Amino acid sequence: MAKRLVAYISPWCYNCSDTREALKTWGLPVEFVDSEKDAAATRRVLAWTGYRSVPTLLIAEQGSLEPGEAPAPLAPGACPHGIDRGSMLTEPTRAQLRAWLIAHGLLSAEAAKAPLR
Repeated sequence: MAKRLVAYISPWCYNCSDTREALKTWGLPVEFVDSEKDAAATRRVLAWTGYRSVPTLLIAEQGSLEPGEAPAPLAPGACPHGIDRGSMLTEPTRAQLRAWLIAHGLLSAEAAKAPLR
């Protein structure tokens, strides 16, 4: 199956807005899941990260809101911010997001040349 990008977000979150803007700049298709409106989404993010951390981005199979592969585990109590967990990335900087997308074949080198701010 083809992989796709899913981003768990909240409307109040600046980092979510910045991530959304970066993905738009890079022309990437993404499904956004508003964790504030979807209690099941909030529970998934808590299970994956240990926190209500948004944005949490993941690589999913078509039609799924779950990671296509289990993300690398975090140490108990570890902060998930910016850690490449394979199929998942939580609260990244733009540079971390770009590197993760390139590493996983979701962003081409040409599209990656779009400037960071």
